[in-house]
Amino acid sequence: MFNDIGPLELVALVVLAVLVFGPEKLPKMIQDVTRTIRKIREFSESAKADIRDELGPEFKDFEFEDLNPKTFIRKQLDNDELGLKEIRNGFDMKKEMAEITDAVHGRESESASSSTSSGSSGSGGTVDMTKKPEQLERPPFDADAT
Repeated sequence: MFNDIGPLELVALVVLAVLVFGPEKLPKMIQDVTRTIRKIREFSESAKADIRDELGPEFKDFEFEDLNPKTFIRKQLDNDELGLKEIRNGFDMKKEMAEITDAVHGRESESASSSTSSGSSGSGGTVDMTKKPEQLERPPFDADAT
């Protein structure tokens, strides 16, 4: 619940609580706060149980954490009914990036050279990325037109 509170912040909160409520009232305030938190937790658990009862037996293993989009997507992607693990394992990112780099630099990669060796040996359709584009001439500025 308090995962993002550091030790220095916690000490500052304790000192502030002692200054505001005083050492006499502080134990009573802590009891009241813990009792309120306990009641809120009980209320939320009973509300979850009521919702599960209303949904019926087909939703008996329904988890409210699944309503979080990140959790839902992670759970669906871990489910291997679609064969996503096989697709993910069959994808070689280094090979794909090497092919893209070779295409940008105008070199032929191993897979491209094997497919083009059966075809024509010309460089038709290859773009030279090192060549600078021609400089376009700007039209004169006309202050009255703007």
